[in-house]
Amino acid sequence: MSDLNTSTLRPGLLVSLKTTIDGNAKYSKRSLRDEITESGTSVLEWQTTRTIFDPEEHKRAVKARQTARNRVADVCINTGFGLLCPADQRDRLNEAVEEARVVVREFNRSAKVSRIRVYVMAGYIADSDEEALRSIASEVRDLMATMEQGIENVNATTIRDAAARALKVGQMLSPEASEQVQEAVKLARGVARKIVKAGETAAQEVDHLTIKAIAAKRTAFLDMTEVDDVIDIKGTGSALDLAAEVIEPGTRAPKQRKRQAVDLAEPEEQAPKQRRGKRERLPSAPAAA
Repeated sequence: MSDLNTSTLRPGLLVSLKTTIDGNAKYSKRSLRDEITESGTSVLEWQTTRTIFDPEEHKRAVKARQTARNRVADVCINTGFGLLCPADQRDRLNEAVEEARVVVREFNRSAKVSRIRVYVMAGYIADSDEEALRSIASEVRDLMATMEQGIENVNATTIRDAAARALKVGQMLSPEASEQVQEAVKLARGVARKIVKAGETAAQEVDHLTIKAIAAKRTAFLDMTEVDDVIDIKGTGSALDLAAEVIEPGTRAPKQRKRQAVDLAEPEEQAPKQRRGKRERLPSAPAAA
C-alpha cells in the first residue's frame, strides 16, 4: 500500500436525502401489447397516462422540492456513492436541513392538493474506515482518469468538469492527500486554458507530459483500492434519493465497523433512540404540514 493510508481520510458524514411530492396527480396504465413472437421473444407494451388536477400548484411543488433538495445538496459533495459532508461542516448541514424544511412547510401551508416531504439521514464515517477510504479514493482516481482523457481528447469542458468535482471530493481527504488532488487539478486546468486559447489549433495542444504527471498522482490513490485485508461494514448508508433504511448484509471478517447515525430530525418529532451495539439510528420525521 502507498504512503496514503487510512489516515488520509477525514471524518465525515454519508448523507441520505429523500424528497417526495404526494397528491395532485393520478397515473393510469393500459396494456397495449403482451405477446410472444414467432422467434420466442416476449414483447410487452403499455401506455401510461398522468393527470395533474392543479397544474399551477404542481409547478410550484416541483420548484419548492428542488429548492429544498438544493439547500442540503449544496452543503455536501456529490459523489457516485451519494452525498458526503466533512464532519466539521455538520453545523452547516443542520442549518441547511432546517432551511429545506422551512421551504417545505411554507409550500404545504399554501397548497390545496399537494404535499412535499423531505427526509435526511446521516451516517458517520470515521477516519479509520478503510471501506470508505477505498470508495473515496476510487472516486478521486476516476476523476483524475477523466481529466487525463479530456487532455488526450483536447476537451476543455471535460477537463474542467472533472477538475471541479475532484476538488470537492478532495475535501474529504487529509490536507496532504487533498494537496495531491489540487496539484493534479492545477495541471489539468492549465491545459484546459491552453486548449481554449488555441481555438481551432487545439488538436496540436495535447500535453502528454501533463497526462503522465496526473497519472503519477492517480497511482497513489489507485493503490488504496488494492488492499488485501478488506473489512466489510455491517449496515450501509442509503444512496442519494433512496429510502433511509438499514441494510443487513452478511459479514466476511470477524471484525466489524459500524457507522454511527447522526440524527437530523426536528427535535419535537424525534423518535426514541434504538441501540444496536455501537450504532444509533434515528429516523427523520416528515416535515410538518
